[in-house]
Amino acid sequence: MIKKIKELEKISRLLEPSPHERKEVRKKVISYSEKFLNDIEKIKAYNVTPDKGIALFESPITEKPISTDKAIELLRKNVDFPGLNPASGGHLAYIPGGGIYYSALGDYLADIFNRYAGVFYAGPGAVRMENMLVKWMAEVVGFPKTAVGNLTSGGSLANLMGIVTARDAKKISSKNISSSVIYLTKQVHHSVNKAIRIAGLHECVIRHVPMDERYKMDTKELEKLIALDRQNKLNPFLVIASAGTTDTGTIDPLEEIGNIAKKNNLWYHIDAAYGGFFVLTDEGKNKLKGIELSDSLVIDPHKGLFLPYGLGVILVKDMKALQQSHYYQAQYLQDALGKEDEISPADLSPELTKHFRGLRLWLPLKLMGIKPFRACLEEKLLLAKYFHIEIQKLDFEVGPEPELSVCTYRWIPKKGDANAFNKKLLEAVVADGRIFISSTMLDGKFTLRLACLAFRTHLKTIDTLLKVLKEKVKLLEGK
Repeated sequence: MIKKIKELEKISRLLEPSPHERKEVRKKVISYSEKFLNDIEKIKAYNVTPDKGIALFESPITEKPISTDKAIELLRKNVDFPGLNPASGGHLAYIPGGGIYYSALGDYLADIFNRYAGVFYAGPGAVRMENMLVKWMAEVVGFPKTAVGNLTSGGSLANLMGIVTARDAKKISSKNISSSVIYLTKQVHHSVNKAIRIAGLHECVIRHVPMDERYKMDTKELEKLIALDRQNKLNPFLVIASAGTTDTGTIDPLEEIGNIAKKNNLWYHIDAAYGGFFVLTDEGKNKLKGIELSDSLVIDPHKGLFLPYGLGVILVKDMKALQQSHYYQAQYLQDALGKEDEISPADLSPELTKHFRGLRLWLPLKLMGIKPFRACLEEKLLLAKYFHIEIQKLDFEVGPEPELSVCTYRWIPKKGDANAFNKKLLEAVVADGRIFISSTMLDGKFTLRLACLAFRTHLKTIDTLLKVLKEKVKLLEGK
């Protein structure tokens, strides 16, 4: 047995590269990443490729290793080149974020030290850091000091946690689920609908509250629906508002909804994954008035604070409500009992084992301060307004002035189907690759979207999009 153990040890020690080996690999990885960052303004936002990275399968996982150079080349050709470049300032589709550099260094340190941020007993410093960040974000949105939260993988998990907490706090179970009512609009993010299903609430009565011409929830209609449901002996328990919809960037009337929720004893959940951090700006704070009235709130640093993918946040005013929905004590964790100065993230989340996500947010905030983040958010608000003005000069039809940093627009051809034309226009812009845009359907109309939130998006980027749109319209119309 000893002989076998020693043989295995010799092989297993290959997992620990020597200082020289680490240096050589690190040098090549850093060189590759630095070239990408140095060339970022020249690299396309989208690359259309016929193979779509399929050559990756030609190098399967085997017993034998490959060189660092070969690994990087596989990445370059098959992962980092095809499709969308989310790090590009030209990413004006969906809701971009960015991937600021200091976050990458935070992730590097988190991975090297592998601190455990789930239980205070095991990682007190890591837990304190994550709880401190939660308290800072709670303060930013106007929540009380007693509020708690959790750093999640993104808005989808955060929405699920908020809805599960609402379900349990309002005592929704198999006995009353079919008579319990949820209120939202058809503009709510699809992750909310998914969360309702996963949380076992798909058999609830789902009321799609009518919207006004700007796709905002109509609060008068909300009140009517609640009153009618109470008259019919139903159980209204949850209203979900959006603080920045994905389609149009719309903010529901948060304060009015909050007052209605309080009057009717409904749990009030706000999905502010996209729009929440605009509260750091004066304009955003004014537009997001009422966000502090929610019982639970989702906000994504990998959107509004420009971090790499993988960091959303759920904030909840009632710690007991969040804890009761997610707490579980295992026997093998008994050593941690009674040794906590801080509440453990594992007691507030479905996750036990979790990446030390806090460091990717803490490090850039500490190294740069809040000022450049606020300035970047203010810039994006103005860029969206600028685009809204300038695109009209090119004779495009536009939606309302952007409330945040999403702008909707479309071209109306002199002949032919407008939907088909705008689809071709989208495809032409994407194929060009300098700028990546997306579309949505609004009232049956194929509508183009500008979603301006990448931290590398500046005035030059918007002017490039305007130029590309003008070129492609001219080409498609055969002028």
